[in-house]
Amino acid sequence: MKVTKEKSFDNYEELRGVFGELDANINAIKSEFCVDILISDRVVKIIGEEDGVDKTLNALNALGELARRQTVLPAQLNMIMDGAKSGEEIDIDGILRPVAITASGKVITPKTLGQRKYVDAIEKNSVVFGVGPAGTGKTYLAVALAVYALKKRKVSRIILTRPAVEAGEKLGFLPGDLNEKVDPYLRPLFDALQDMLGADAHIRLVERGELEIAPLAYMRGRTLSNSFIILDEAQNATKEQMKMFLTRMGENSKVVVTGDVTQIDLPSSVTSGMKHALEVLKDVKGIDIVRLTAKDVVRHELVTRIIEAYERFEKEDKNR
Repeated sequence: MKVTKEKSFDNYEELRGVFGELDANINAIKSEFCVDILISDRVVKIIGEEDGVDKTLNALNALGELARRQTVLPAQLNMIMDGAKSGEEIDIDGILRPVAITASGKVITPKTLGQRKYVDAIEKNSVVFGVGPAGTGKTYLAVALAVYALKKRKVSRIILTRPAVEAGEKLGFLPGDLNEKVDPYLRPLFDALQDMLGADAHIRLVERGELEIAPLAYMRGRTLSNSFIILDEAQNATKEQMKMFLTRMGENSKVVVTGDVTQIDLPSSVTSGMKHALEVLKDVKGIDIVRLTAKDVVRHELVTRIIEAYERFEKEDKNR
């Protein structure tokens, strides 16, 4: 049974901000919640099934609050619609809260509700697992928060590590010294650091002892205190390596473990340490697990469709 509910706006400026350029925002909402929207003066009428109407009303209330402060960005619209769809309270202050500022002055904010939850989890917990496909910002946001923590002197150093495991190539076959050997494996971390700090800034941090970048194997036997530690590509750590890494944590340290359990490069006979840890540690106090999905991909929109296609194929193949 269809119902009709109304939402009035204070002024036309707010209304224009809510509807967006060429009504892009309101058209996206109509499509998402399967409702019709009519406007008379400054009153918007929402017509449709009750559940869709209520979610639309929730989204419009949040959009109105955001539009009073600034122009609504596409990523913010998506976060609001995701929040309305899940029935959660939509925190506009949280949506607007920046994570960091890059060396070029660009403000970094989460672009999806999943990313916002990921950032909040890192801020609140000592250990966070960020699990999800490529392009969801797992590593980039973790590095941004690490740099922010270092600048604010919440920690005295950043430690970045990942397993030296790649398909068909081993460290020993690569030319050069240790730094040159591990560089290809740690390049995504370098790229994020350069965004945050500027070109070659990470070299100065290394010289001052405020940044350490090393393969996972070099963590053994250490206690890492007063540090922000990121383990990237953790799906390629073994069970033994994962336990070793997590037990390196010392006082006043924060650990972020990122990875994609659908992209494991270990031999088929070896269990992924990340998959194992997600099961073992799921109920441990102080540890949070945030699962990002294709909806949180912020690269080219085609990447989202590629990931979804692979997920559908793998699900169908498993059923067969």
